[in-house]
Amino acid sequence: MENLFRPISISLSPNTEKDDVTLAWRLLFERERWREGPETNKLEEQFRQYLGVKHACAFNSGRSSLMAILNALGLEKGNEVLLQAFTCNAAANPIIWAGLKPVYVDCDVRYNVDVDDLKKKISPRSKAVMIQHTFGLPADMDKIAAVCRENNLILIEDCAHSLGAEYLGKKAGTYGRAAFFSLSRDKIISCVYGGVAVTNDEKLAQRIAAFQKNCGYPGAMWIEQQLLHPVLMNWIVLPTYGIGGKYKLVAMQWLGVLSKAIHQREKQGMPPSYFPRRLPNALAILALNQFGKLEKFAKHRKDLAAFYYRELADTVLSMPPKTDTGVQTFLRFTVRDKDAHDIIRKAWAKNLLIGDWYTSPVVPDDTRLDKLQYVAGSCPNAERFARETFNLPTHINVTEAGARKIVDFLKTDCRKATK
Repeated sequence: MENLFRPISISLSPNTEKDDVTLAWRLLFERERWREGPETNKLEEQFRQYLGVKHACAFNSGRSSLMAILNALGLEKGNEVLLQAFTCNAAANPIIWAGLKPVYVDCDVRYNVDVDDLKKKISPRSKAVMIQHTFGLPADMDKIAAVCRENNLILIEDCAHSLGAEYLGKKAGTYGRAAFFSLSRDKIISCVYGGVAVTNDEKLAQRIAAFQKNCGYPGAMWIEQQLLHPVLMNWIVLPTYGIGGKYKLVAMQWLGVLSKAIHQREKQGMPPSYFPRRLPNALAILALNQFGKLEKFAKHRKDLAAFYYRELADTVLSMPPKTDTGVQTFLRFTVRDKDAHDIIRKAWAKNLLIGDWYTSPVVPDDTRLDKLQYVAGSCPNAERFARETFNLPTHINVTEAGARKIVDFLKTDCRKATK
């Protein structure tokens, strides 16, 4: 049944292997470990050691982590934070919730911030720059850091896609005054919902830790939702996806059994009730199990990226620019084509759930761009990439045989075989 009905998916519980699922199942019956426990501190220590930073604080999402950083910086209401378009509302919303103004900067051909456009959009009200290493392709941190120094801007790194990425020998997350990572369901490592804020700044670290202490834990029902996610996805939804599993997923989300990655309120620029919160111990246990497989995951992503580069070399598809300046994590292998949205629809009809990050300058595509303070036409590259990009999966549950099915689909059904 699994071979017939289980989709090749980019985002439906992608990292979870058998041991992750059984661990989540066991934790459902160990409620005394759900909120407080030693594993959250152990996860923070893992991040400190891996990145070589002095301080790390775990939260229940990347959003909460960014909220902690912005709060600790003590910026004044109305100050501007520059961030790139071609991003998620999860990156922009915490800026708005903090009473700050997001200023969107266009992106370059690597899907990262365009340094020239960044320079143009700095104003006297600009106080910080938030750099996203999109899809795990490191941004040009030397140039960006220089712009920040010249303009007295605080540099924050958005490492939601880039745990393990490097630029000129330094890991993503170690260039700025602070950085945050996401551990959500479709990231490098995942515990369904989670995030970590890191810094080497002592005063900033004290304020982030105080924020963490004061924001408390999510409720038991919310924790249960996240623990159920890998179990229900792998035991019920995915094995029957082609014969009703997708409707089971929608029903379970509608009934509140499973959580959605983005709450409806966030699409309107408003915070849901469960942000900001600390990372519950149960989810830290899941994250630690994933952290132990980080190098295995990284090699798998690198090997699949090499496969896509090789097998799609004779097609008209524009592939991610290669670099000799660092290590790319290839959270997703993103390609461009003028027929991108048509390709996505055709693939989904064949149970090949290739990704649609990002179909809007700020996703999801039903996000109210006016509520997120994005001005149409302000970032033309980002808007063009939103029309022309789609993503191929690189996570641990996609085998080379699965990747071969995607390649064959692109070369035959979509006739992308010749330049």
